[in-house]
Amino acid sequence: MNLIDYANILIRRGWIMLLLGLIAAGAAFFFSRTLDPVYRATQKVRIEPSRTDFGLTQAAKQLLNSHVAYLDSSLRAAEVIDRLQLDMLPAQLRADVRFAPNLDSLVIQIDAESKDPGQAARIAAEWAQLLVLYRNDENQQARQEDRIDARLQDNPVTVLARPNLRINALVGFIAGVFVGAIIVFVLEYLESAIVRRREDVESHAGLPVLAAVPPAD
Repeated sequence: MNLIDYANILIRRGWIMLLLGLIAAGAAFFFSRTLDPVYRATQKVRIEPSRTDFGLTQAAKQLLNSHVAYLDSSLRAAEVIDRLQLDMLPAQLRADVRFAPNLDSLVIQIDAESKDPGQAARIAAEWAQLLVLYRNDENQQARQEDRIDARLQDNPVTVLARPNLRINALVGFIAGVFVGAIIVFVLEYLESAIVRRREDVESHAGLPVLAAVPPAD
């Protein structure tokens, strides 16, 4: 088959792909609207060495992963639950919180998800405060010039995490078009042996058609 044949197929049966794509996109859109929204609050904590020399900066970088390990524990989750009076278990809370260290900027990002945007922000901020308090305690045992502080970079930023109506509808449309393409392929395969047009005769016989006899009335 050449490009003209594929173009003819799209002209004749492309509506199947388009229709299934629109149906799937609409279904994905309306199904997403029935889901409860989940919000994500992001709190960033800066790790600041008291001086900018290479040695202390490297020490701060090495501490980032250690701080993440300190935060990502059931003990810290239990502290957050106790401080905020949350009705959940530490394991449940930990499943909704993520920690990401950035070695280049010396920042630890805390992402907390919840169906309540205010609660997500409070969880992220409170978890960050645990790191601030931890660094304060650690600094009490270090000299002033060797201290490494933890400071909140800003207030938590809360966004809608899911569902994303546009993305879901787009994925549904693509999936529908893909299924439609499979259906078109199957239909073309089943009808490949049926001769309906002069082009079909020329394609199968390899000879040009000089004339066609019209069907009898």
